[in-house]
Amino acid sequence: MANLLDQAQMKALFLPLLEREGKMFQKVRPVWARPAQKGERIETHTADGLETVNTAQEGDVVVRNTTQAGEMYLMSSDKFAARYEAIEGENVPEGFSAYQPIGRITAIELTPELLATLGLPAAFTFTASWGSEMSAKQGDYLACPEDGSSVYRIARQEFFETYRAL
Repeated sequence: MANLLDQAQMKALFLPLLEREGKMFQKVRPVWARPAQKGERIETHTADGLETVNTAQEGDVVVRNTTQAGEMYLMSSDKFAARYEAIEGENVPEGFSAYQPIGRITAIELTPELLATLGLPAAFTFTASWGSEMSAKQGDYLACPEDGSSVYRIARQEFFETYRAL
């Protein structure tokens, strides 16, 4: 299988698997968010390095997780509104507001057995729904929102800091 999978290939490969074998999780850590500036470039860094890069479109929201890595990413305002609600937050950085996650995901761990079954190497790259490359590796989780609109990576450390099984 090619090292760089596009989003359509990721969905074809992983959505049926997530439906069959994935588990439902709820994001439990609050996030900080602010309106993005059109053209703003956001690099997502997890504890194990650069995960992906995205450029803000009109109306996007910059989301900053409250994990040790404090990784940031972009979401459309519609997706953000469907997945988060405003809360009172302490120690919120200037320009940001606090939000509680309300959406759920289905996720599966990238185990050695799963990767071997799918013919994928221990580390691979795919195209995220926003068109940029995203890295994934053994031990990470692949997830999709409840609507099945995309498949994305959640780094292992940040997954366990952020999500709880339902």
